[in-house]
Amino acid sequence: MPAAPPSLSVIADRVQSRLMGVLDPEQARWSALDADLAVPFEAMRTLALGGGKRLRPAFCHWGYVAAGGDPAGHWPVDAGAALELLHAFALFHDDVMDGSATRRGVPTAHVTASQDHHGNAWSGEARRFGEGVAILVGDLAFVYADQLLRAAHPRAWDVWNELRIELNVGQYLDILGTARRSRERERAQRICRYKSGKYTVERPLHLGAVLASSDVSAQVLETLSAYGLPLGDAFQMRDDILGVFGDEVVTGKPVGDDLREGKPTTLLAIAYERATPAQQAILECVGSPELDSGQVALVQQVLIETGALSESEDEISRLAKEATEALDAAVITSDGYRSLIELAEYVCWRDS
Repeated sequence: MPAAPPSLSVIADRVQSRLMGVLDPEQARWSALDADLAVPFEAMRTLALGGGKRLRPAFCHWGYVAAGGDPAGHWPVDAGAALELLHAFALFHDDVMDGSATRRGVPTAHVTASQDHHGNAWSGEARRFGEGVAILVGDLAFVYADQLLRAAHPRAWDVWNELRIELNVGQYLDILGTARRSRERERAQRICRYKSGKYTVERPLHLGAVLASSDVSAQVLETLSAYGLPLGDAFQMRDDILGVFGDEVVTGKPVGDDLREGKPTTLLAIAYERATPAQQAILECVGSPELDSGQVALVQQVLIETGALSESEDEISRLAKEATEALDAAVITSDGYRSLIELAEYVCWRDS
């Protein structure tokens, strides 16, 4: 795996500091009103401050620099923190929708809240309580994300709103595709782009660019899209591979969870296209919550034997090449160009 660009840790540290500056005083403020309110704020802090690659803030930062913004300016930091809180909102809700037990190696918020309910013998259903808590904590993160951008100009808000709409549209298509056991490649690619790709790469780049200049040229935005869309697709395809073949210790999520949930991924769609009847029978167990490690291993073997894994790797390489070749050094700044090339390599061949 390529090493993370050095700038990534610098950006992550600045964003981490900004997040603490928002969440710590808010936790103190609301805990002073009622001690029980420390719980949802601690859940938000745990997820928002507890790791992650900070890729969305990085793309926002370099979109800002690529459009001529000062790398030391405050907007990439505020917007980066907003993107991380929005991501936390999505993860809280996503874990409820997927029934995920762990996130980044620790129990998810809804699981922790359910355990508290059960351990204290409170009234009602523990599962519903836990899910309700996680949804509300996600909503809080959503509000604080907006607050960080409240002074941004209208063009930035247009990008921010489009980003959030696309994220929710993609999530809807994802849960619908899972429920329908959709295995069509075109639909899987659409979900890949809207659920994750645009929201992770293209829109953070656009947000940074318009924060650098409210009249940033269409040429700059088009260049960033030509780079960001294929790279966003490659990002999600890598995520899909890691969800099936990754190292659980590194990824922080149990290997095979995506298979148990029956996620409509491009990887799975390719396998279905090519599978023999015997392989199809093995793939039919995908989407079962009871999928055990032995069945996961059988599905993994089918993904290898059908060539789905190798074709996905080839597609990631093609998309990475398309993205980097689309960058026009004459249109964006040299620092932005160089750093976006480095980020593309890291995004496509990371192991977590």
